[in-house]
Amino acid sequence: MMKTIISTDNAPSAIGTYSQAVKVNNTVYLSGQIPLIPETMVVVSEDFTEQTHQVFKNLVAVCEAAGGNINDMVKVNIFMMDLANFATVNEVMSQYFQQPYPARAAVQVSRLPKDVLIEIDGVMELPNVG
Repeated sequence: MMKTIISTDNAPSAIGTYSQAVKVNNTVYLSGQIPLIPETMVVVSEDFTEQTHQVFKNLVAVCEAAGGNINDMVKVNIFMMDLANFATVNEVMSQYFQQPYPARAAVQVSRLPKDVLIEIDGVMELPNVG
């Protein structure tokens, strides 16, 4: 098994014992992204929509660092403090993904790191090249 650690300055650095992503063959496992601004490591805003956009921007950066793009994601897990924001997640997600959309789970949780409102992780399958 060939395991490659993915890291980029264009997404928040890991704040624990994990990597931004790990690539095994053509599959990339992306760690959860929260709405931190990479340059400052500060939460972008208290606004749910702004937090959601920042999370997707961070995911885009990690996907690109791994050699793919966000539309190569095949599975997305969304963790929210309040499922009442489900429609907002759909609206923001539609601005980053093209059809066919990835498989997805969305769950309400009691707390997230740094008390943010949303966290997203996922799995990306890189296209075969060559």
